[in-house]
Amino acid sequence: MFPSFIRRTRGNLHPAAAIALFALTVGLPGHTSAAIVPTVGLATAAGFSVLADSTITNTGPSTISRSVGVHAGSAVVGLDATNVLPPATIEVTTGAALQAKIDLTAAYTDAANRPVDVTLVGPELTGLVLVPGVYSGPSKSPLQLSGSLVLDGQGDPAAVFVFQTDSSLTTMSGSSVSFVNGASACNVFWQVGSSAVLGSGSVFVGTVMALTSITVATGASIDGRVLARNGAVTLDDVTIGGPSCVPSTAPSPTTAPAATSAPVTTPAATEPTATAPSATAPSAPNTAPPGGASTVTAATPARGAGGTLPRTGSGGRGPSLIAAMALSVGAAAVVLGRRPGKRA
Repeated sequence: MFPSFIRRTRGNLHPAAAIALFALTVGLPGHTSAAIVPTVGLATAAGFSVLADSTITNTGPSTISRSVGVHAGSAVVGLDATNVLPPATIEVTTGAALQAKIDLTAAYTDAANRPVDVTLVGPELTGLVLVPGVYSGPSKSPLQLSGSLVLDGQGDPAAVFVFQTDSSLTTMSGSSVSFVNGASACNVFWQVGSSAVLGSGSVFVGTVMALTSITVATGASIDGRVLARNGAVTLDDVTIGGPSCVPSTAPSPTTAPAATSAPVTTPAATEPTATAPSATAPSAPNTAPPGGASTVTAATPARGAGGTLPRTGSGGRGPSLIAAMALSVGAAAVVLGRRPGKRA
């Protein structure tokens, strides 16, 4: 592309100015790809499969791969060492549970403050194939899944997906979330502004961070975690597993609260530094999502994002900087292109 661009301008524009114009062109909005989103740091909360503020109640022979913790409440009902795989433990009002709650608050705040890359048409996630990025419904409305959702890692095992809602998350019986092209449950996060309910027999992935309560119905399987900041967690014969993830760190800009229930108001996230994602349409046979299913539209562009493309993680600063540099180089090139001694 670049050599042909130079050839087209030869004779009319000094080569240095051509380079500047090319840089200006490629720096304009519209040259986007999937977002490179930093992961959400869970710190010590990463070592827990189940975390609650008030109580944890289990029915049936649930199997849990990581630790179980509750703080400031003191009730864990229906779980003992036979349900938790070693070396995981059950932490009730311990220092470890308290620290995990503090780290959960910081991680929740981080996820909630991420700028949205793509706004979904509606609450239904069924039939969608999504690339890495930050997603929400309109005005961060409730999210629900009644069928299949596919997360496409695009060949990057560190690809990050963040889902935001100021309301609830609900998955129906038999629904599923799955991966293609290398994505991992380690980097999928669901920030839920009220409560989450995962339906019976559903297959779910990622870390659910709910402001209040989480209910996991009979026979559900989760590759991830269920972490409730201010309420209870209820389980019924469930399996909560998870891959071996690289330990994450707490979001550094956030100061841990003195009390576990106190909200953190200081945003802990830094904006992603790469361009925002485009949502991939469902592959056949899901070219038309079943009744009422959402399709994906780009979020309203921010600060010069251009067209209907989602905003970039840099907030539009990258293209404008490139354009400014290009104009400067172009101006210099025009001066240099003048022959010595020849009057302009």
